[in-house]
Amino acid sequence: MKKLFNLAALLLVAGLSTVAQAEEIRVMTSGGFTAAYKVLGPKFAAATGNTLDTILGPSMGKAPEAIPNRLARGEKADVVIMVGYALDELIKQGKVDPASRVELADSRIGLVVRNGAPTPDISSEQALKKTLLDAKSVAYSDSASGVYIEKQLFKRLGIEDQLKPKSTMIPKIPVGSVVATGDYQLGFQQVSELLPVPGVKFVGKIPESLQSVTRFAAGIPLGAQHPAEARALLDYLASPAARPEVEATGLDPVSR
Repeated sequence: MKKLFNLAALLLVAGLSTVAQAEEIRVMTSGGFTAAYKVLGPKFAAATGNTLDTILGPSMGKAPEAIPNRLARGEKADVVIMVGYALDELIKQGKVDPASRVELADSRIGLVVRNGAPTPDISSEQALKKTLLDAKSVAYSDSASGVYIEKQLFKRLGIEDQLKPKSTMIPKIPVGSVVATGDYQLGFQQVSELLPVPGVKFVGKIPESLQSVTRFAAGIPLGAQHPAEARALLDYLASPAARPEVEATGLDPVSR
């Protein structure tokens, strides 16, 4: 109850009355920030009386569900939450208000194994290299983190040729799900997308010297129907009040 009161106070300071006419805010959000949004969104809705119409989709790619493709064919949104550089591209295209952009969180790559499996050592570059070489199979996502693993990480470790025959990019579904079934021994993805998956054990983040950090940001598309309410939502998601929930989902809040 105290947290809800603090949120209401924050929104009032931001200039959005909790007794104003309730609106439906249409939010398009991509994978890495979704776990945090699913916790924070209902708190915002409860404090303001607004409702959130949420559409999930990747930040990039050719899939019709991808946020840029949705906007390109005329779908409307009040808020888009996505990988920072993909949002910047929409700003360049004149589809998102540049003044509305807010930094939300950083997402790092982690590793899971199946529940009950031995915990591999990934505490150093050499330990990660050995773990990868010893593994029977490796899975990674079809998002930015997976592209980095396939195109850069294996090469940086000098094991690209050895990993190619036993590693697979997993499209559309969480990487943890194919590790939980035993189809793959190791699964790499952004931490916030690994933690919610049942049946797997989170090993940890890969060493910082090998990390590829993905920044998530948000903005308000031009032509948004509820820009004031959208701004209040973005202010809350980027606020210190939201930090504990953001961290609990495996993301690293942005220093302000």
